[in-house]
Amino acid sequence: MTSRIKNLAGLSDEDFKNIYQMMWEIRFFDEKVEELFAKGKIHGTTHLSIGQEATAAGTGYLLRKTDWITSTHRGHGHSIAKGTSMTAMMAELFGKRSGTNAGKGGSMHIAELAEGNLGSNGIVGAGFPIAVGAALSAQLKGEDRVVICYAGDGATNEGSFHEALNLASIWQVPALFFIENNQYGMSSKIDQMVNIPQLSKRAESYGLKGVTIDGNDLIAVLDTTYQGIEEARKGNGPMMIEALTYRFKGHSKSDQRIYRTKEEELRWEEERDPIKLTEKLLTNSQVASNEELMKLKKQAFENVQKAVQEAEKSEDIELSDLTTQVYAE
Repeated sequence: MTSRIKNLAGLSDEDFKNIYQMMWEIRFFDEKVEELFAKGKIHGTTHLSIGQEATAAGTGYLLRKTDWITSTHRGHGHSIAKGTSMTAMMAELFGKRSGTNAGKGGSMHIAELAEGNLGSNGIVGAGFPIAVGAALSAQLKGEDRVVICYAGDGATNEGSFHEALNLASIWQVPALFFIENNQYGMSSKIDQMVNIPQLSKRAESYGLKGVTIDGNDLIAVLDTTYQGIEEARKGNGPMMIEALTYRFKGHSKSDQRIYRTKEEELRWEEERDPIKLTEKLLTNSQVASNEELMKLKKQAFENVQKAVQEAEKSEDIELSDLTTQVYAE
């Protein structure tokens, strides 16, 4: 049954509840990662997407298991939304053999091919050519797949972005370029790096449709992504979506955020928190009561806690594992 919330994808009330729970799982996962890093239980670095949950959940929920994604250094949410096991993800961060990458990839390289997750990438903009290649592969083989390539605003300044969009346009591959514009590339504000009002305008240079949306508005994310996916499935070529959002935390765990004001951060957290906005959407539409939402939030928290507990007690990676999986066997 179609939801009381008007949406192009024909999602049900139950779908919206699932998405809401997923948004909390993404947030709780990253909050737990931040906590574990502070305790010294996880090493290396990490990039949190707290404040950007609507973009990941809203896009990932619309994909089929057979569809593919490529992700970024800030990609925990994308992986969760695509169905990657949170236990395996957490095990990867702990450096466990049961991790998505056998404990060798860490936070920036989560991948799970069985779920259509072709991998996150620590190199800014590196996902663009991978996504176009994957989409071309599906096209040549006649496979009914769509590829979503996630990237940040800063990645659109990389040469790989322009090269990939040009080829994607020429070949009309089934790809969707989803740009999460969280206002900052590390410590540089977007208007210091780009002299155009909207990043989506860049798509026009390559004959592609480009749109800019409110990335914290779940319906805007769902409807626009659905349109892009449907067009790609029909063979009508790729599309670029620029989703305006905001990361509540720093670029990475060492970022003190001295380049932006506390007032700016507070305004986004109080007025534009995607989870709060989704709660308001669900309650105002009578899709869920506050009590139901609390239960979903609680379940999300328990799911993340369970993932941490199971991952932490799993088998550690050994030094002897260093030389394995170097060559195909």
